[in-house]
Amino acid sequence: MEEKPSAGIKPYLDKLTLGVTRILETSPGVAEVTFVEKEPAERHAIISWEQKNSCILPEDLKNFYLMTDGFQMTWSVKTDDTPMPLGSMVINSVSKLCRLGGSPMYTLPNAPTLADLEDDTDEEDKPEKPHFDSRSLIFELDPCNGNGKVCLVYKHAKPGIVSPETEIWFLDRALYWHFLTKTFTAYYRLLITHLGLPQWQYAFTSYGVSPQAKQWFNMYKPITINTDLLSEEADSFVNKLDPNKVFKSKNKTPVIKKKLPSQPAGSQKSHTSMTSSKTSSLTGNSSRK
Repeated sequence: MEEKPSAGIKPYLDKLTLGVTRILETSPGVAEVTFVEKEPAERHAIISWEQKNSCILPEDLKNFYLMTDGFQMTWSVKTDDTPMPLGSMVINSVSKLCRLGGSPMYTLPNAPTLADLEDDTDEEDKPEKPHFDSRSLIFELDPCNGNGKVCLVYKHAKPGIVSPETEIWFLDRALYWHFLTKTFTAYYRLLITHLGLPQWQYAFTSYGVSPQAKQWFNMYKPITINTDLLSEEADSFVNKLDPNKVFKSKNKTPVIKKKLPSQPAGSQKSHTSMTSSKTSSLTGNSSRK
């Protein structure tokens, strides 16, 4: 399907992005806010995906795909007049909503799989974790720029029977699961309100975001009430950067050099002759003494 980056966003797309483009464009140092406009997914493509994977998409995600087949918005910050990619908000299209942990068609006998990493121990007072084996169906919603994967999870899957209940989970680089939201709509709001900042999903883990990511969080605070994320521990040090000062223009005030008024050549010669006569008379007086 045709995809085209949009500079001036359309009114219905502005509602789809909850107006976050205007917030980013007015933020200090932000440059090149790009929204890739996508065509709606074909209904038969959604039906084909459901038949292929033997499950039904949740209603809110299905309605989202019928508006736009995926989502992609990126933005950069300008450092030393060079744009540096920073924020990224991605939701895979229907065709890229691929299953994780599924057995590939061609595998070696006794080859290790994700199911071998299965850990049945669940923490108390927390939702049951997804499983890489046949008990769960897991599909990748967002590759997170290599920092992990946001997944649509069908739990309690049985041969021929898949529960319509889904949840959104984050799988980190160490292959640990972290619960995000119960619905796609709730996750979509999280994605937008965190502005696609690097590693924002780690704010919902026990170890939090990295110090480098926290610097960006302090500069471009997410539109969220979760202020604990930005709280600083006593033994940690985080530079408090002001984006208005960081991205302030570096135009140097020109130094004005004052030129002395030029003198006529004749006056310069008379002045030099007078100074030479004075020096000679002084040397003569000193010799007489």
